[in-house]
Amino acid sequence: MVIDVLTLFPNMYDNFLTESIIKRAIESKKVTVSIHNIRDYTVYNNNQVDDYPFGGGGGMVLMCDPIFRAIEALKKEDTIVVMMTPSGKIFKQKVAYDLAKEKHIILLCGHYEGFDERIKSIVDMELSIGDYILTGGELPSMVVMDSVIRLISGVISSQSLETESFNDNLLDYPNYTKPVDYRGMKVPDVLLSGHHQNIEKYRMEERIRLTKENRPDLLKGDNNED
Repeated sequence: MVIDVLTLFPNMYDNFLTESIIKRAIESKKVTVSIHNIRDYTVYNNNQVDDYPFGGGGGMVLMCDPIFRAIEALKKEDTIVVMMTPSGKIFKQKVAYDLAKEKHIILLCGHYEGFDERIKSIVDMELSIGDYILTGGELPSMVVMDSVIRLISGVISSQSLETESFNDNLLDYPNYTKPVDYRGMKVPDVLLSGHHQNIEKYRMEERIRLTKENRPDLLKGDNNED
C-alpha cells in the first residue's frame, strides 16, 4: 500500500512514522508513507494556500488551486482520496478494513476554517474521527493510518486481529498477567485452570458484559454501519 498525506504541517508526522508498528510496517515495505506540504503546490510567491471566505466570517479557508494541483500530481488510476473533515462520516472499524484493501490512499488534512467547498469534487470520501473539533486534520489522519496500516497483511499477526474489539460488535475481553494476586486483586481462577473451553466461554461472557455496560450501541450493530 502507498499512502500520501497532504498537510500544512509535515513535521507533525516525524515521530509517528518512526515508532512502533508503523515504523516496522514501513521498514518491511508493507506500506510506503510520504508526507507532502500543500504549500509546495501553490503558485503564489508568498506560499499562500488560504484566503478569506466570500460572504464574510471568521478565519481563513484553504483555496482550491494548491490542493487540486497536489492531488492531480499524486493521483493514480487506483487512488482513493480521503478528506479529513468534521463533516465527514464517522471513521469506524469497517471503514478501516475497507481502506486496508486499497492500493493507494491520499489523505487530505485541512486546517483553519476548512476547505473551499469545490475541493470536494475531487474527493472520494470524507471522514471524521468523532464529534469534536481539532485544530487540523493531521491527528485524525494519523488515527486513520494507524488503524488501517495494522490491518495490512503481515503487519501484525492474524490471531491478534481476530480477537480485537469491534470485529463482531463486541469489546475485547479483560486481560491479566503476573502476579496472580496484586494488592488483593486476583486473576480469575478460570484463566489459571488451563481448561481452554471454559476460558473461551468466560472471555465471551466478559465481552458481552463489558459491551452492555460501556457500549450498548455496538450490540445494535451501529459500529459497522456505513
